[in-house]
Amino acid sequence: MKNYALFFSLALALGFTSCKNDKKDKDAEETTVTETAAMEEQAPEPKKVTVKLESKSGSTAKGSAVFKEEDGSVTMTAVFEGLEPGMHAIHIHENADCSADDGTSAGGHWNPTKEQHGKWGDAAGYHKGDIGNFEADANGNGTLTITTDEWCIGCDDPMKDILGKGLIVHQGADDFTSQPSGDAGARVSCGGIIE
Repeated sequence: MKNYALFFSLALALGFTSCKNDKKDKDAEETTVTETAAMEEQAPEPKKVTVKLESKSGSTAKGSAVFKEEDGSVTMTAVFEGLEPGMHAIHIHENADCSADDGTSAGGHWNPTKEQHGKWGDAAGYHKGDIGNFEADANGNGTLTITTDEWCIGCDDPMKDILGKGLIVHQGADDFTSQPSGDAGARVSCGGIIE
């Protein structure tokens, strides 16, 4: 009878231990799931805006640009077609309005800091919209990528926020010295940076 009592006690102890371990495993699993969910909530979704650029000034130039904000920087990746082969200027302009046939409804270069026109990053000054030049190949296709912490998407900082602005491609290259816009010629493609 002693053996049965001992055996019963041992079985009971093992049962409690097993239940305790199952509870610990379940608690650990729930904690891991909760921590993972909390980490996913903390990592904000990158902000992203896609811009469609239409032909202007009788050209066939068109394209698209994607602005993506992540970790305090905005990356613009743009792809164009229908351009004349050679160098073309691209700028952010004051307005997202591309209604004018020649793109002038987009206004002048976006220049919230009231600097002179110049090459991006020049110590002498440049507009926040002075992106620069890119080359169209023999087939009229061109691409450009730029990353900067001087822009944001919908951050409500008028010195950085690109929403509500226009993206313009010009007929020629920006000379980076002519004021106020670099003597880049006609506006051949325009798109509004809007959500």
